[in-house]
Amino acid sequence: MATLKIGLVGCGGRGRGAVVNALRNTATKDVKVTALADAFPDSIDGTVNLLASQFPNQTAIPREQMFSGLDCCEKLLKTDVDVVLLCEPPGFRPRHFVAAVESGKHIFSEKPVAVDAPGVRMFLEANQKAKKNKQIVLVGHHLRYEPKHYESIKMVHDGAIGDIIYAKIFFDTNDIWTRARRPEQTEMEYQVKNWYHFTWLSGDHIVEQHVHDIDVMNWFMKDQHPVEANGMGGRTHHGNQYGEINDYNAVEFVYGEREIRGFSDCRQINGCWNSFSEHVYGTKGCLNMDGHGDVVLRVNGKEPKVWKRTYDGHQYEMDALFDAVVNGKELNFGDIAANSTMTAILGRMAAYSGKVVKWEQAFRSDLDTFPKVLAWDAEPGPKADADGIYPCAKQGVTKAF
Repeated sequence: MATLKIGLVGCGGRGRGAVVNALRNTATKDVKVTALADAFPDSIDGTVNLLASQFPNQTAIPREQMFSGLDCCEKLLKTDVDVVLLCEPPGFRPRHFVAAVESGKHIFSEKPVAVDAPGVRMFLEANQKAKKNKQIVLVGHHLRYEPKHYESIKMVHDGAIGDIIYAKIFFDTNDIWTRARRPEQTEMEYQVKNWYHFTWLSGDHIVEQHVHDIDVMNWFMKDQHPVEANGMGGRTHHGNQYGEINDYNAVEFVYGEREIRGFSDCRQINGCWNSFSEHVYGTKGCLNMDGHGDVVLRVNGKEPKVWKRTYDGHQYEMDALFDAVVNGKELNFGDIAANSTMTAILGRMAAYSGKVVKWEQAFRSDLDTFPKVLAWDAEPGPKADADGIYPCAKQGVTKAF
C-alpha cells in the first residue's frame, strides 16, 4: 500500500493533538502529513514547527499545500490527501464534512458535528453518501474507544445494574480562554479567533464539550435519543464584552416510554467544584465513570468492580481509524455522533429558552446560525451594542427553535 497522506483542517490545540495521534497510530507508520489548513497563517506555522521537530520523517508539507483563509478547507481537499482530519471550529464542520465526502476522502471529524439543526441534517445527508461510497467516517468521541467505558457500559446493557432509573452527567470546569481584540481586526476575525464564545461557531459549552458526556448518556440508553428536554442556564461570570454563550447550563432530558430522566450539568467558572463524569443508576446498582479517571461498577451485595484508565482514547480512536483504512474495514460513526450532537443542541435550546422542547421540534428547526456571507469583511450574526456588549440568551424570551 502506498504511503497514506494526511491533511489537517484546523491547526489549533485539538488539531495538533489529533495529527500527532494520527502519526502515532498502531496500524501503519507509512503515513505522512502533506497538507495543512487553518483560517489563520500563524496557526499553520506553529503546527509546521511542531511536526518538523517531532516527526521529521513523517512530515512533507510543501508551502503551496499550506492553506489559510475562510476557504482553506476547500483548497486542501483539492490535494491528493487520503485522510482528512476536520478539527476546525464546529460551526464550519457540516459544510467541510459535505465537501470532504464529495472529495472522496476518508474522514476524521472532531465532535460536535454541527452547532444547529440545519447543520445536523446537512451532516446526516452527506453521511449517507459516505456510507454508500464506503468512506470511513470516525468522530472524536474518544470515550467510546476507552476499555473502561465500553467494557463497563456493555455490562450495564447486559443487565448488571438492572433496569435503568436515571442518569447524571457533568462537565463542570474552569473558565475558558479569551483572545484580546486587536484594533485592526474585523468583527468576523475577532469572532473566529474567539470561536468558543459564539454560538454559531462553538454551539456553546453544552454542545462543544459537554457533548462527550451527552454521548455517553445516549450510549447508556443504547443510543436512543431523548424525546424532550427542559432546562435553564445563564451568563453570570463571563463578561458580555467577550461573547454570547452561557457559562452554565442545567438540563433534564427525558428518554422513551418509561420516561427515564437524564440530568445534565455543565459550567465553566473558576473556583467551583469540577467534574467530567457520567453516572447511571439502576434497580440493582450503579455505574460511576470519571472521564479522565477510574470507572466503578457497584452492584448490590457485591464487591465493586473497578477499571483503571489506560492510555488516552484520542489515541485509540486514531488506531481504529487507520486500521480501517489500511485493512479495508467498514467504519462509520457519523449517525451516532450526529444523534449525540443533536441531543446537545436540544439541551441548549431548552436552556436558552427556558421551555420544554420536543425532539421533533428541535430536529426540524430552521434556526440556522451560520452567517449569510462568509468573508473577513462580512458581518457575522451576533452583534455587540454601542458599549461592546453582546446580547445573551434570555429564558422566556429567546426563541427555542
